Amino acid sequence: LMRFILVGPPGAGKGTQAVHLATHFGIPHISTGDIFRANLKEGTPLGLKAKEYMDAGNLVPDEVTNEMVKDRLTHDDVANGFLLDGYPRNVVQAGVLRAYLAEKSTPLDAVLELSVEDSEIIARLSGRRTCKECSASYHIQFNKPQVDGKCDKCGGELIQREDDKEAVIKHRLDVYAEQTAPIVSFYREEGLLISMAATGDVDEITQRAISALKTAVA
Repeated sequence: LMRFILVGPPGAGKGTQAVHLATHFGIPHISTGDIFRANLKEGTPLGLKAKEYMDAGNLVPDEVTNEMVKDRLTHDDVANGFLLDGYPRNVVQAGVLRAYLAEKSTPLDAVLELSVEDSEIIARLSGRRTCKECSASYHIQFNKPQVDGKCDKCGGELIQREDDKEAVIKHRLDVYAEQTAPIVSFYREEGLLISMAATGDVDEITQRAISALKTAVA
């Protein structure tokens, strides 16, 4: 049984690592984005409630998100554990999750923090370029196109998305530091936090994460 949470700033590679880790441990990767999409698609009462907020351009409130996550944790595939990614986003949600798991006698095993310096994240994200025509993605440092500013696949123009601009990234990092970083302290106090550097080769990071999590549940 393995119940984990993955935390880290935008651009730390959470999505990539979550997929690798969930596959390795044979547990479902549960991301709030997927839960939202599933509820919206199926038109569940919670999905419709969330849609009202989203249509008005507002953040979905904690109580709706909490209910969606709790509902997802009742599915059969989480019997052997889960990997939560993107939840909890704040200490209030962390408290709700703790109470819910305690009620079910299925406490968390570990919270893995992928830590990356802000400067590294800015370099990673601000270097991303996307093809205007076919949406292929490139990076000016790590995955350069053959011809500057042109897509290898279709020759389309490569653009920098608004949310990959440095000022926007800095703002996202500030929001993360303000809202999500307190969760790191919350789980450190609970004795569940494992913090590891998420720099270097993707496979190396995955191996490092697997070892750290195995040690946590041993």
